[in-house]
Parts: sequence; C-alpha cells; structure tokens
Amino acid sequence: MTKLDQYLHAATRDNTRRSYQSAIRHFEIEWGGFLPATADGVARYLVDQAELYSINTLRQRLAALAQWHIDQGFPDPTKAPVVRKVFRGIQTLHPSQEKRAKPFQIEQLKQVVAWLDQSIEYARNTTRKGDELRHTRNKAILLLGFWRGFRGDELTRLQVEHIEVVPSEGMTCFFPQTKGDRQLKGTRFKAPALSQLCPVTAYIDWIKASGLTNGAVFRSVNQWGHIGQNRLHEDSLIPLLRSLFTQAKIDSPMLYSAHSLRRGFANWATSNGWDLKMLMEYVGWKNINSAMRYLDSVDPFSQHRIESMLMPPVQLITQI
Repeated sequence: MTKLDQYLHAATRDNTRRSYQSAIRHFEIEWGGFLPATADGVARYLVDQAELYSINTLRQRLAALAQWHIDQGFPDPTKAPVVRKVFRGIQTLHPSQEKRAKPFQIEQLKQVVAWLDQSIEYARNTTRKGDELRHTRNKAILLLGFWRGFRGDELTRLQVEHIEVVPSEGMTCFFPQTKGDRQLKGTRFKAPALSQLCPVTAYIDWIKASGLTNGAVFRSVNQWGHIGQNRLHEDSLIPLLRSLFTQAKIDSPMLYSAHSLRRGFANWATSNGWDLKMLMEYVGWKNINSAMRYLDSVDPFSQHRIESMLMPPVQLITQI
C-alpha cells in the first residue's frame, strides 16, 4: 500500500468502510446488480428490497453505492430524480418506527455493580483468575459506558496510552477520531471520580489487574486468565452486556444493547436537572436531533399527572 493509499484509507472510519463494502457486495453479488450502475438499475434494486429492509438500511445502501461511484470516477446514479422519487414512495408506503434500545436505569446499574462486586470477591477467594479478570473488566465497561455515555465503538476503541487518570479527581479519554469530529482534531472526554459507582476506580482496578500498559483497554479474557492482544469487537458488546444482565437478574435483558448505557445516562442527567446544552457538550452531540433520539420526553398523560388533575377541590367549612 502506497502512502497515498494509506492516507485515503485513513480518511474513512473502519465501521463505515465495512458497512459500505457489505452494501456493495449485496448489490452486486446477492442481488446481481452491475457496476457502474444506472439510475434505473438502482431504482429497481430499491423496489426489490423495499419490503425486506428498513428505510435506514436502504439509505445506507444508497450512500454506499454513491461513494463507490464517486471513488471510481463515475456519475452518481443515486442522485437521479427516478431514484429519489422511488425512495420517497417507499418511505410513504412502508413507514417504520425507529427501534430504540431500552435505557439502562441507575437502579439497575447499582444492581449489576453489586452483583459484579460479589462475583469478583468470590472469584478472588476461589482463585478463579479468569472470572476475576472478566468481572473486573466488565465493571469498568459498564461504569465507563454509563457515566460517559460512550457508544459501543468508543468503548472498544479506548487505548491505554490515550487515557490520563488523576486519582480522586477523574480521568480524560482521548480519541484521535470520533464520529462528530469532522476536522479530525481529536476529542477529549472527561469522566469524574465519584463516591460510589465510580468509573475511574473501576478503570484503575482493571488496569492493575490486567497489567496493561498500552494498546486496547478492553480485550478478551479466557478461562485461564489470559488476556487477548486485540480489542473487543463492538459487536461482542451486546451479547456481553445481555449475558451480564441475565446473571445479575435484570428483567428482560434481551431488550438492552450497548446504546442502553448511553440512553440511560442521558435520561438520568435530564431527570436530575441537566439542560440539553450541558448534556450535548458532555456527551459530544453536535446537533439537537442526535440528542433527542436518546431522550425519553416527559409523558403528559402519565398516571401521576392525571391523578393530580382528578383530585377533588378542597372544600372550605364555614363555621356558623
């Protein structure tokens, strides 16, 4: 790979690159499309896939096709009027409600951390090194993911050398590249040291137990306590968290994903007086639409509001 190729490769996030490659394979191999594609070909592809995939998936497929044509120097067929019109028609005839991960609440966080602390102590007393390391790692993942509102890919991309810790004060996590960092300047996120459920203490405990000095923070741990060389894949976080929630007796664990931690923190913050601007700055959202996707707005028809409205008026008793 030449220097030019290296720089071009680095300009696109790995997740985006993989999803685009998958979309191109689907169009060309599974569906049998031809590249470069015509506007009519792309329109027919949308029609064939309209009842099989969500609007967001079709939008991502169009973005991948557009990028392929731009990279190869061909006109972009996805911008043709016929493609745009077909896509609007699909949106009209196949509306879909966005699926959102169930927010992970603070009481559930306390419950899982209590289970992890007991499990760490038991593993230590029974010399189960693999279990002790795995539970210690999972505690750090859970608390950092919640209190920092990290995405799954951000948790898995954390690097030891990019984290600075000041005991009893907090820690700073640096990412050379983030989703909203269009200028590629890098982004720093600070996590506070807390008197309970502390993400900083959990991170320090994991680093001490694992002996890691550089590279990925969160890695696989086998039953003998051997730690993997590579970072956890973000796709492994969902089964990891669901398994953890199941063991800790959390109701309906299959309703949660890595985004549940981010949504849970956002809702905890707003219910405790954080305004939207403060929350956006802390989490790193660049626009209000991104933030609102994670917040559960107050329900004006909730039970306590209705009951308060139905309270009978106080009658004054006049003494004669």
